[in-house]
Amino acid sequence: MEANVPVVDFEKLSEGEEWKKLREACEECGIFRVINHPISETLMKEMKSAVKFWHDLPLETKIRNKSIIPDSGYIPPFPSSPLYEAMGIYDYHKSPQALEDFFSQLDLPPRYREIVKEYGKAIHDLASTIAQKMAKCLGIVDVDFKDWPFLLRTIKYNFSPENVGEMGIMLHSDTGFITLLQDDETVTGLELLDDSGLLKKVTPKSGSFLCIVGDVGHVWSNEKFWNARHRVICKETCTRYSFGIFMLAARDGIVEAHPKLAELNGGPRYRPFKYADLREFRIVTGKRNAEVLDQYRIA
Repeated sequence: MEANVPVVDFEKLSEGEEWKKLREACEECGIFRVINHPISETLMKEMKSAVKFWHDLPLETKIRNKSIIPDSGYIPPFPSSPLYEAMGIYDYHKSPQALEDFFSQLDLPPRYREIVKEYGKAIHDLASTIAQKMAKCLGIVDVDFKDWPFLLRTIKYNFSPENVGEMGIMLHSDTGFITLLQDDETVTGLELLDDSGLLKKVTPKSGSFLCIVGDVGHVWSNEKFWNARHRVICKETCTRYSFGIFMLAARDGIVEAHPKLAELNGGPRYRPFKYADLREFRIVTGKRNAEVLDQYRIA
């Protein structure tokens, strides 16, 4: 079965009908596909070429991609997700040195360095704008999402014929506010858990981005926005790539409901907590579902 993923036209987000679609998508399923955005398909294809290049580097080179915060650098395949491999650049929009460190760690050719710089800026600006518009849907206009920490993450799924039916990455919610993902335009595998408890296929669409609401978005909106549960499973016998940007939490690291939204809804649903604690808890326990937020819920 195929998931019903709402489509939001970025160019029309100043119009009432598209505004309504955006809010409904955030509240009802926590995921939507963004079309007619300002990032060219040429740049998207070039970035995929760069991602393929560095994921094909020798292991001894890839492990130089060190984590700044837990799991922000190179992640090798692990027991629960043996087909998964990831690399990342943390907070690069605030620190140009983060990009230069990544380039030098992997000894990237000049051509790929320029692609990553251009793509990194473009997707950061797009994600920030989408987050602003999501907040405005709830009447919030006083948050500067451009300043929030971001993680540029690239993922390779090493699918082969003997892996069909196996897990690429377990069912989970993302930890941050939103994830803006360029999913593989040809290789399927992403599945969304709907409100009836069924896992349904998310069909790729070339030239678009998937926006997925995470745990921080759920808490910040005081449960107005839904943190989507999703997974990747091997359905085809070729390598799958996905990449994009993870907007994490406010710069001070505190996750809490926006005061106005808490006031409008009879108080906050969760007590304030540190984003670093949420991230560490999920890594240490291996629990990846949104239920990890229950420990912060106000009874």
